[in-house]
Amino acid sequence: MYQVNKETVFMATRDGVKLATDIYRPVTDNQQFPVLLMRQPYGKSIASTVVYAHPKWYAKQGYIVVIQDVRGRGDSQGEFLLFETEIEDGYDTLEWVANLNGSTGEVGMYGFSYQGMTQLYCAISKHPALKTICPAMIAYDLYTDWAYENDAFCYQLNLAWAIQLSAETARLKQDFSAYKILYLASRNLPIYDMPIMVEEALRKYCPSNFYFQWLQLDRNDEYWQKLSPKTYFKDVDLPMLHIGGWFDTYLRGTLNLYAEMNKKSQFQQSLIIGAWAHLPWGNTLLDRYYTTTANNNINELQIAWFNKYLKRSESDTFSNKNIKLFQMGSNKWINKKHFNSKKQVKFYLNSTGLANIRDDDGKLTINNKKNNDYSEDIIIHDFWRSSPSLGGHASLLSGSIDRKELDNRSDIVTYTSDILKEELEIIGDIALEIYAESDAKSFDLSATISQVFSDGKVYNFSQGYIKITHHDSEKPIKFKLQSTCIKIKKNTALRLSISPANFPAYSVNYGKNKVINNNLCLDAKPVTITICSGQKKPSKLILNLR
Repeated sequence: MYQVNKETVFMATRDGVKLATDIYRPVTDNQQFPVLLMRQPYGKSIASTVVYAHPKWYAKQGYIVVIQDVRGRGDSQGEFLLFETEIEDGYDTLEWVANLNGSTGEVGMYGFSYQGMTQLYCAISKHPALKTICPAMIAYDLYTDWAYENDAFCYQLNLAWAIQLSAETARLKQDFSAYKILYLASRNLPIYDMPIMVEEALRKYCPSNFYFQWLQLDRNDEYWQKLSPKTYFKDVDLPMLHIGGWFDTYLRGTLNLYAEMNKKSQFQQSLIIGAWAHLPWGNTLLDRYYTTTANNNINELQIAWFNKYLKRSESDTFSNKNIKLFQMGSNKWINKKHFNSKKQVKFYLNSTGLANIRDDDGKLTINNKKNNDYSEDIIIHDFWRSSPSLGGHASLLSGSIDRKELDNRSDIVTYTSDILKEELEIIGDIALEIYAESDAKSFDLSATISQVFSDGKVYNFSQGYIKITHHDSEKPIKFKLQSTCIKIKKNTALRLSISPANFPAYSVNYGKNKVINNNLCLDAKPVTITICSGQKKPSKLILNLR
């Protein structure tokens, strides 16, 4: 390994804005190295070390590592406009780093979340120096993969992120009073009602006022198209290492980008998904320990990837089976050629109408019972006690956790399979087709898939959420849940839990069409939702198998 020197410099963009940049250089006489670039909004000294090794570690492997504060963040000049300047600034940065002293002129990029997005924008810029990227946990479409899930606003995470960015903006502008207000709000998120002082500070310092725009803009508004990488990716083609987590909020974005690139690319597209949330990436998440096999292996994999595409060093790390998935349950990594197989199993919902009262009433059956012509389970969404978020992929505390107590609520309807006589390996997409009706113009459905153990514990492994408007009750509501990879061992069972809310992960739906900012609605009335099943209305859960 090399010794490493660090220096901080400023790079000028085409419009003269200076971007603060840390450069980590291997100490050598005259050797040239490829460049690894990360562009991020949280402070270059942090450099995504919440999930990645320190930049110095990467530099020791024989790379010039460049960590840059994007425009208007950290020590960089200019105004931070969420995602808006990243294509042009990314191109200018690539031009600059490719010509650094000691650079081979070839660049790779890494980073997750916003740092994953800046990789996509740099790829869109089509600078010839960019040879490969490793985007982790990103949104391919900003509306469907980040701000909303099946038209439901991802309330808790969007609010927390907006407050975090706004607090940092206030600090940079030396408004320490507003910074204190926002910082304290971030420690105790105002999910029920936003105090006036917090809202004023948020409206003043929220970059591009994005949070309030996201609440109001229709999914077809040109705003989403303008900022979504998907809009500009038609002619983009690079080798990509796609990185995700089974409990990551943005897994659908990672999978959507991978599917698109895998379909059209002339280059290698590899996908790796661990038993991780957005952060951390480790072997333990909430109640579950996935063994040391689940440890974060991304740093070593990225070096192998960069060695292949920036140093032309072949290895057997990446085989023809370009998909590497951590399988929960067996707690091991498996390799696949295709994410979804053609093998599926369908579980039909059945009950006597008491599936929200008794956890042994609702059933998941392979065959739709012929003696059950029609069943209905009725739940009430009482806004005084909306069903709460617990684990999953869309809350601040993501992961798998025992929900046996939660499933005892009468506003949650549960359907459980018989005890499995053999193992069931679920890999890939999960879909739900539900016949439902409501007395409101709009209503939500939250669906969670869990494994039920003999001691009564119930651990979730997949979740989905949808907002429904103007629904025809004669047609099924179809939506995808979070994709997964899990081996369900015999002598356990599967459970589907359905509720009318999942708060604060998603905004409460008061039966209105519009998202309500502070989750208070003065004229709210309880919403009645009926889940239908049986021969006439065959609601079902569809699982992809290995």
